[in-house]
Amino acid sequence: MTDILLERPASLTSRKPRIGFLGVGWIGRHRMEAMLATGAVEAAVVADPSGETREQAARLAPGAASVESFEALLDQDLGGVVIATPSAMHAEQVRRALDRGLAVFCQKPLGRTEAEVRALVEAARRADRLLSVDLSYRFTEAAQALRSLVQQGALGGVHAVDLTFHNAWGPDKPWFYDPALSGGGCVMDLGVHLVDLALWLLEGAEVDQVSSDLFAQGVRIDRADVCEDYGLATLRLNTGAVVRLACSWNLPAGQEAVIAATLYGSKGGAEMRNVGGSFYDFVAERFEGTTRHELAAPPDAWGGRAAADWARRLAAGERFDPGVERLIPVARVLDRIYGR
Repeated sequence: MTDILLERPASLTSRKPRIGFLGVGWIGRHRMEAMLATGAVEAAVVADPSGETREQAARLAPGAASVESFEALLDQDLGGVVIATPSAMHAEQVRRALDRGLAVFCQKPLGRTEAEVRALVEAARRADRLLSVDLSYRFTEAAQALRSLVQQGALGGVHAVDLTFHNAWGPDKPWFYDPALSGGGCVMDLGVHLVDLALWLLEGAEVDQVSSDLFAQGVRIDRADVCEDYGLATLRLNTGAVVRLACSWNLPAGQEAVIAATLYGSKGGAEMRNVGGSFYDFVAERFEGTTRHELAAPPDAWGGRAAADWARRLAAGERFDPGVERLIPVARVLDRIYGR
C-alpha cells in the first residue's frame, strides 16, 4: 500500500506572526497601528504599567491580551515583540526577547553604548532572529531621494555633509535627563538619527576622527553625570569627507523644529529639510550651480514605515539581517562624541 502524504490547507498552516507590544504610549501605539495596517501581523498582547495606556492601545486591537509587565508578555505565544520603553530598559529587554527566540523591533537607541549594541547584534545572530531599530528618517521620501543621488554618483564625490536636528521643546519624561537611564542628552536622543543618516547616506564610509562640544544651559560640559541640551560634533571620514552635526533640546529656534541634511559633492549638492518647523513634513532638492530641482515634497506619511517594514519582513519569514551590524559603528561614534 502506497503511503500518501496529505498536506494541510494553506489556511490552516499559515498564521500571521503574533506580536507583543511592550510600551504602548504615543510612539508605541503609532508603531502598533502602522504594523497592524499592513495586515501582516497580529497583535497578541499589549504590555504597559499604565492601565489607561493599555486601554487606549486596546482600541487598535480589541482581541489582544492586556498585561502590566514584560514577564507577563513573555508568557504569551509570540513570534516577535515591539519595544517602546525608556532607553535604559532596551538592552535587557531586547536580550531577553531574543533569548526566547523572538524577533524584535526596538525604538532607538538599541543600546546606550557600543558595547550594549554589539552584544545585542550578536544575540540576534545567535538566535537567528530579525532585529530592527526604529531609525525612521531613513524611510522619508526625502532621505531616500538623497541616498539615490549618492548611490548613482550624481553628486560626484561627497566631501561635506551638514546635519541638524533642533527640537524647540525637548523631552517631557524625567528619565531623558538622567544619563544613567538615557545614555546621554540631545545627542543620544536626536543625534543618533543624524549619525545614522550620515553613515547610511555615505554607505561604506568609516569614521576616522571625532571631535565634539557639549553644552548644558549654555555652559560647556565634560561631565558624564549631566545631560547636554546642545551638541556639536565633527566627523572626519576615511573618504576625506567631513560631516558636521548639531542638535539640541529647548533651543529658541523661532519654530518647533529645525531638521536638515545637506550634502555637497564635486558635481553638485542636495538637501532635505523640514517645512515650516514641522517634525513630519520634508522637502528634498538637488542643487546645480545656482539652480535647484525638487526631488520630494509633502505629503509623505513616513512615520510608521520602519515598523511596517519590519512587520512585513517578519511575516515573510526573514531571520537575522546582517544589515543590523551597521548600528555598531553608529553607537561607536556616539561613544566618541561623549568621550567614553
